[in-house]
Amino acid sequence: MDIARHLALIDLLCTRGFPAEHGRTEHGASGPGYHIAELQTSGDFWEDGGAQREETETQYEADRDGLGARLTERWGPPQRISLYSVLERTTLGEDPEDLEEPWAGLSGHVPDLHLWRAPGADRWVALGVSRWNRELPFQLLAVVTDLDPP
Repeated sequence: MDIARHLALIDLLCTRGFPAEHGRTEHGASGPGYHIAELQTSGDFWEDGGAQREETETQYEADRDGLGARLTERWGPPQRISLYSVLERTTLGEDPEDLEEPWAGLSGHVPDLHLWRAPGADRWVALGVSRWNRELPFQLLAVVTDLDPP
């Protein structure tokens, strides 16, 4: 993991304007009020029956925590938030809510986030590990948004 490169990208996204429409970018996805950067992506687990999955998950969490330690040096300790209640509110309930992105979309594959308020930028910065499915890759994600967490 290249922490310096990831920090530079987070800094860039803290100053970059948000697009008017949802779409893909050179770093991941962006839309009104948010950027999601795919910092690193593991291989998939189709062929190995998931034997390496636990080890990879542990490594991705360690990478998140290592990058998070650098953000903590800058901005203090993060808030740690679960996105399960967002998932429940948007998909699992009888009357699903229409919550804003990036929170609604992230809740489907990122169980929790480490969240900081970037001083001077009026933006939230979050780190999380995407876990789509047992066979699919892990991703270390950085989220920059001006939308308050639900």
